[in-house]
Amino acid sequence: MSSGLIGKKVGMTSVFDDEGNNVACTVVEAGPNVVTQVKSEDPDGYNAVQLGFENMKEKHTTKAMQGHFAKAGCPPKRVLSEFRDVVKRHGFSGVGMKTHGQSDRERHPGSIGASADPSRVFKGMKMAGRTGGKRTKIQNLRVVRILEDQNAILIEGSVPGAKNGYVELHKKTGEGH
Repeated sequence: MSSGLIGKKVGMTSVFDDEGNNVACTVVEAGPNVVTQVKSEDPDGYNAVQLGFENMKEKHTTKAMQGHFAKAGCPPKRVLSEFRDVVKRHGFSGVGMKTHGQSDRERHPGSIGASADPSRVFKGMKMAGRTGGKRTKIQNLRVVRILEDQNAILIEGSVPGAKNGYVELHKKTGEGH
């Protein structure tokens, strides 16, 4: 079971370290994290701790989610993945024009396959689907400062992901920690 925090990337700034050097830092808002469920080997089949971060409105949740969070004694927490079209997901320009019989195809990908020669769509073709879920891992980033009153952590260098995107922070594992 890995211990860690869920946070939101706020942006970047620069601070001076103890030796007077100017250090570029990423600001991560890392709290408050709430334990919403503790899973154990007997009923669930594995050991885990489920964390919740950032409240969401109760009207945007299902009754099952409301019961889950009521059992934990905390307000509902946000969900992080969604279905998007090719314009938003991959940056396609779309067909664009409303002429030549194209009255409702502005945000479609256009042709996705070649002609009669291969007669198929190649693997890896960019299409609409779930955005997010792709994880990037960066190791050995130094924590420059912890701002407890603002629930923020300053991490040296850049952290991958968009501004206001969610990140997971873990202790270093493996050799030499």
